[in-house]
Amino acid sequence: MTLPPLSVWAPHAQTVELALTTAPPGAVHGAEHRWDGAERLPLDRQDDGWWTPAESVRARWTNLARAGLGYGFVVDGEGPFPDPRSRCQPDTVHGPSRLFEASAHGWKDGDWAGRPLRGAVIYELHLGTFTDEGTLDAGAQKLDHLVSLGVTHVELLPVNSFGGRHNWGYDGVGWYAVDASYGGPSAYQRFVDACHGAGLAVIQDVVYNHLGPSGNYLPRFGPYLTEHSTGWGSGLNLDGPDSDEVRRYILDNARMWFEDYHVDGLRLDAVHALQDTRARHLLEELAAETDALSGRLGRPLVVVAESDLNDPRLITERPGPGADGAGGYGLTGQWSDDFHHAVHVALSGETDGYYADFAPLSALAKVLNNGFFHDGSWSSFRQRRHGRPLGEHIPAEALVVCLQNHDQVGNRAAGDRLTASLDEGQLAIGAALLLTGPFTPMLFMGEEWAASTPWQFFTAHREPELAQAVTKGRRREFARMAWSDDEVPDPQSPETFAASRLRWDEAETGRHARLLELYRTLARIRIERPELTDPDRSTTRAVVDDERHWVRMDRGVAAESGAGADVGPGSVVLLAALGAEPMPVPDELRRYRLLAGHGAGGPCTAVPDDARVPPHGFLLLGREGQS
Repeated sequence: MTLPPLSVWAPHAQTVELALTTAPPGAVHGAEHRWDGAERLPLDRQDDGWWTPAESVRARWTNLARAGLGYGFVVDGEGPFPDPRSRCQPDTVHGPSRLFEASAHGWKDGDWAGRPLRGAVIYELHLGTFTDEGTLDAGAQKLDHLVSLGVTHVELLPVNSFGGRHNWGYDGVGWYAVDASYGGPSAYQRFVDACHGAGLAVIQDVVYNHLGPSGNYLPRFGPYLTEHSTGWGSGLNLDGPDSDEVRRYILDNARMWFEDYHVDGLRLDAVHALQDTRARHLLEELAAETDALSGRLGRPLVVVAESDLNDPRLITERPGPGADGAGGYGLTGQWSDDFHHAVHVALSGETDGYYADFAPLSALAKVLNNGFFHDGSWSSFRQRRHGRPLGEHIPAEALVVCLQNHDQVGNRAAGDRLTASLDEGQLAIGAALLLTGPFTPMLFMGEEWAASTPWQFFTAHREPELAQAVTKGRRREFARMAWSDDEVPDPQSPETFAASRLRWDEAETGRHARLLELYRTLARIRIERPELTDPDRSTTRAVVDDERHWVRMDRGVAAESGAGADVGPGSVVLLAALGAEPMPVPDELRRYRLLAGHGAGGPCTAVPDDARVPPHGFLLLGREGQS
């Protein structure tokens, strides 16, 4: 369906007016009189619940929009409210919407062929804290660093418009607008162009399961939300009356990122919170439209879901035409928290809450061998069985894994990274498990140099009642874990946001520099050794010694010739001594050469004379005669 500009969906409204204001962008930031003197023009109702402007109104708009005219909608006498599909909100989500012509950008990525998920290294970053400036243009100046790190995909935390001066991203409401604090939509196009010029794909994190509490005007227009609570707010109306247009709102948003901003993928936040009882789930519909668009654009487009369901249907192929409906949703990949939990417990010893099930080191071996730990097994945290096994048809790269991410750091009381509690050798072991393991690795910004800065939960809500509620709620949440109010950073404090900015200067000194070099080395080895990106999960074999806290992971294991066959060592072998006892190098590996190694005291440049892996250290060995 093609609609003229300035159309809006409001199926139950009696009247809808277009409000036009000549107030310059930014001049009335935060003021309540930004709509004073706005001109109101009536819109015409269509049979499908859309309201469209008459030709005379469109002509007037076209002339004034080029002069920076702002606009909004008045619904049944209330408002004006910003356009639900606004591309530009220079005065936050509470102010007038502005015109943005996506086609005006002169793209320089005509030769960009895209990047698939196989072989990828993803780098997750929050624009506001990635650099001192906190903008897209400043972030583009750091792309050389990412390229040197072996990164292939830059994943941006949500950039959609929100209600304050900064936000960690997951309670935005202006889904179609890039927040002005990051530079706005034009800066986003420049950033993607720069990434493609550097050989980097871009994945945009999007939140389709709920909206934030500040500036959520969608219910003023129509039944976008339901009574279903996600835990972060009301869910989207995906299967009730009038839900066709709500689903279209989401699907059109996804298409916008691919077409108008040339992104290469989407990361879908918490899809387990999507309540959709239709025969064709929204995720299946989104995957199908993305695949069709990929064919039209001539480059791979990926869709990766965050899900705690451990359900392979998300990444199982969709049924073909004429099929009986059996099959999956057909997404490209999904996050696997089990890897994070298993490695986190193995390195830190932390076993509270959902970490409890991962206490034995055998949990790490199961994850490396099978992909999921909870594959129908008992979950003490949930007090029930959870998940189901991955089928052999699921390629290894379909699971995106990490040591740290915005959730696992930002949702901790103090926003502390692994850096705060682990020594250099333990951090190095984590890097080796991540970058030489079978799955798609994702780094969280600053992880590569063991950044000392925390990444704390921060907000900047302008509404006093909301600000107070967020601060109290955060402290109440952690009071149950014996954290005092003074120990929990105030999300509304400017210092909390400032403390979360990366300090790039520290990457050049001490253990920061040594670990950065290790990440670069491991990423290079990952590119040079094809067995490390083999999609066949059966070519990985991991075993552990729970008592001594040793881990051995063989990559490039030959396929078994039959039941009970003796499978030899892999062509690349990781030996890690996570505990205080050194780990002997098996005789069968003595002829392997050292590819990389690191201990609590720094890099290992040769296999020790006693042929033992040092405590809190690892050795990565490769079969002779192979690159």
